[in-house]
Amino acid sequence: MKTRVSRRRTRAGLLTAACLMGGGLPAAHAALTDNIAAGVVAMSLGNAVVADPPGIESIHFNPAGLARLKGEQHTQSLFVASIRTHASFHQPDDFDIGGWKQDPLNGTHTGEEKQRLYVPGIGLLGARLPAAVAGGPGISYNREGSPFTFGTATYVSQAMSITRTDPNDPGNFDGKVTHIQRLVLASPAVGWKVSDTVSVGVAVPIAHAAFVLNTDMRMPNTLIGITGQVQNGWCPKDGGNLLDTLGPGLCSGGNEGRLSPFKRAANFQFDMTAPLDPTINLGVLWEPKDWFAVGVAYQGGSKTRYSGRYEFKTDPMIRRFVQGLYSSLMGPIIAATLGMPQSVPEIQNGNVTATIPFPSHLQVGFKLKPTERLQFNVDANYTDWGSWDAITLKFDQSIKLLEVARMFGITDSTQLRMPRGYKSVIHWGFGMQTKVSDKLLLRFGYEPRKSSIPADKIDLVAPLPDTKLYSVGFNYKINKDTDINLTASYLKGDFNAPAGTSCNLNCTNFFNIVYNPYAGLDVAGGIRVRYLGFSFTKRF
Repeated sequence: MKTRVSRRRTRAGLLTAACLMGGGLPAAHAALTDNIAAGVVAMSLGNAVVADPPGIESIHFNPAGLARLKGEQHTQSLFVASIRTHASFHQPDDFDIGGWKQDPLNGTHTGEEKQRLYVPGIGLLGARLPAAVAGGPGISYNREGSPFTFGTATYVSQAMSITRTDPNDPGNFDGKVTHIQRLVLASPAVGWKVSDTVSVGVAVPIAHAAFVLNTDMRMPNTLIGITGQVQNGWCPKDGGNLLDTLGPGLCSGGNEGRLSPFKRAANFQFDMTAPLDPTINLGVLWEPKDWFAVGVAYQGGSKTRYSGRYEFKTDPMIRRFVQGLYSSLMGPIIAATLGMPQSVPEIQNGNVTATIPFPSHLQVGFKLKPTERLQFNVDANYTDWGSWDAITLKFDQSIKLLEVARMFGITDSTQLRMPRGYKSVIHWGFGMQTKVSDKLLLRFGYEPRKSSIPADKIDLVAPLPDTKLYSVGFNYKINKDTDINLTASYLKGDFNAPAGTSCNLNCTNFFNIVYNPYAGLDVAGGIRVRYLGFSFTKRF
């Protein structure tokens, strides 16, 4: 008996130390954002669990639910998730980009995609996987008779991962690699049972955030198209001419310096992290009856400051064009008037920083249990994605490629502003649970997820239209101290962006050069996510 008490005290001491020190084991990541893979049980119920927080998952969804856990509990979760996006490109009859009437991407579609893992301290791994495999531990402790329960867990609160495997994939112009991840390394938490019917809780998730983007760039812009057509008519095939040498120098860059709105102009990539970024979760749970409960949870946001490395690799088209201008008589005057640099290096790299908001989240839910064997959950969710109006990257030097684009309104070439224009919306989640026997519970979930990305802002970096999440799962009690949970989920959504309707994708406005890689094209696409989750809980 003394040995058992001693073991419990030792475990309690270890847990308390973990909570105070913020320790934890890093896990891998999922493939989407907003509560995808944050909890195995929650997924099975359409994430509608704030009024009936499930075990250690309470830390994320409603920390007040910790107060319902007694003794000591260990939970280990594991999941497999795959993400597949698709997009096709069609050229309308009136297509015209500065006199260019045939886009080579017309009739093409994106190809195979894989997931990758970002390991804190190491970075984005090279291995490309058909699905992400991840796991995270959780532990809680309540001393007998105490109204307080302590806990901590490792989980993913936000993630998105796409790696295109075909070097000729048309989607490469809007993200060859996109990886957004927020991994909670530890989440010291406490739940307090205030009375027989009311509990409150607080958790402090300490997260490692990563943001990686690698994309080819092309610039289907009217001015670039017109300039390219002038070059085609003015410049001999074998080089320049005397009049051009005495004039603007459009031909002096040779064939490589001829502009085309459809050729790759550059490749841009960055890898940024925020190693430790704490936030706060608050929760209240009111359970006046066994058959009825109300829960409210608030997940605080943060202005996460990222830092890392970037690289611009400029293709010969731009480099040789600028070189040609400065090798003529009048070209330098024209270039200087437009604020263009004297030369563009093939590679520019250095340090980059950005402050990117992690949006706050509010969730309100109800539990209704009309019979002993049947339970319904309904939750309303609000996430402040409106804070993602734009993402501004700040570089440690003037970027020569951006200096070329000054005529298009880029006044500060030491930073790049990527418009997002997202909106804060409300969406619902629905869950149903039925008790088949004393050992077996079946669960069903449905979550129609309204997108925070308006139709006029959608792109292939974040191809997230309105989606629907369908889930099934079960809980099986092996014995009174041990149980398992298994969940399978499927999420789907599609979008259609006719030419000129999304200014993050296919606008033809003159000044929208950063960034509309599919200007003038009709783009249709969608997303599919498949998820399989498993958790094992042991009580001591």
